[in-house]
Amino acid sequence: MATYTKKEKSWMIYDWATSAYSIIITTAIFPIYYKAVAQQTGVSAADSTAFYSYSVSIATFILAMLGPILGTIADYKGMKKKFFLFFFLLGSISTLSLLFVPSDQWLLLLIIYVLTSIGASGANLFYNAFIVDVTEKERMDEISARGFALGYIGSVIPFVISIAIIILSQNGILPFSSSVASKIAFFITAIWWMTFTIPLLKNVKQIHYVEREPKIIVNSFKRLGQTFRNIRKYRNIFLFLLAYFFYIDGVTTIISMATVYGTDVGLGQTDLILALLAVQIVAAPFSVLFGKLANRFGAKMMLYIGIGVYTFITIYAVFLNTILEFWILAMLVATSQGGVQALSRSFFAQMVPKEKANEFFGFYNIFGRFAAVSGPFLVGITTQLTGNSSYGVLSLVILFIIGLILLIFVPNPNKTTFTVDMTYSQ
Repeated sequence: MATYTKKEKSWMIYDWATSAYSIIITTAIFPIYYKAVAQQTGVSAADSTAFYSYSVSIATFILAMLGPILGTIADYKGMKKKFFLFFFLLGSISTLSLLFVPSDQWLLLLIIYVLTSIGASGANLFYNAFIVDVTEKERMDEISARGFALGYIGSVIPFVISIAIIILSQNGILPFSSSVASKIAFFITAIWWMTFTIPLLKNVKQIHYVEREPKIIVNSFKRLGQTFRNIRKYRNIFLFLLAYFFYIDGVTTIISMATVYGTDVGLGQTDLILALLAVQIVAAPFSVLFGKLANRFGAKMMLYIGIGVYTFITIYAVFLNTILEFWILAMLVATSQGGVQALSRSFFAQMVPKEKANEFFGFYNIFGRFAAVSGPFLVGITTQLTGNSSYGVLSLVILFIIGLILLIFVPNPNKTTFTVDMTYSQ
């Protein structure tokens, strides 16, 4: 880390900060806690799952729709940090508020969860866009990959502590219930998130921007419309976003469906938690490796490799029958999961005009969010038609192949030039 500037390190550490939310609230502990609360209040398993899905969809839809216009407003001088701070506080304070929800108020629990999700996703939009302000174009791949690696490492620490507290409470070693233990995990998440966001708030500033003007909201809509009218000028950016939509759809689907698929092949809850931890640990060094190899061979080549690995994974899943084979699959996922996500972020950041980074990352957010919808649907339909979840996973190969083909036609960022019609400061 000594080779990075203070701004670069402060930016990367936010991945460490928000990783606790990703694994404890989004992936592991909160969903289990919510299901338990809903069950205790008489909500059926099917209804509680449906309501949870609706809440995820609502949060996703709100951010996807607001992303571009909020990003366009944030491109004005001094606005990016304000937007980041608002969504960060919304997410972290809402996470802290989960502690005070009565154990029989499942609906209130979901409402607050939606607020945490909007806050986390909104802050992440502006965090991603800050990469153009903290480093040079040629360092973006390595910086982005190192951020993802720190995120994987940072997620393990609060997750292990939280799981230990829950297990000890369940076994009567700690003098409180597992419900209280889950709330302690939410507290750890909020404090972790708040604490490690301080370096970014202190050291990272908006360098690239559009000069302020009267009626910024009205003019932001006009600027957004101008982007659509001049879409030919940004053809390569939107071509990449289309490729990204398909291949990241496959990546996020495999991540979200992993525990369900693991259950199908006979993994118990403990095995699943261990596999999840192992993926987080292994993914960290491979994210760094992807970044370093991108410096030598180019981000686009490493994206090809990552998509190729995922294509192999979808085919390998068809022949998966044992727990050992599931672990092999999980480790294959770990080799490319962080690298593909990190290099997608940095590759895109190198393509967009820096003074319009927030606006374009708003579109990046839309394509990433809606990509999380079609993949699970494809897996579900294929699984029902074939009666085999392995074939459901195999169906994702279509997404990776389409994404790979589209990516081939996207020029490398250093070969892409733009003529920007606006006056801006640096």
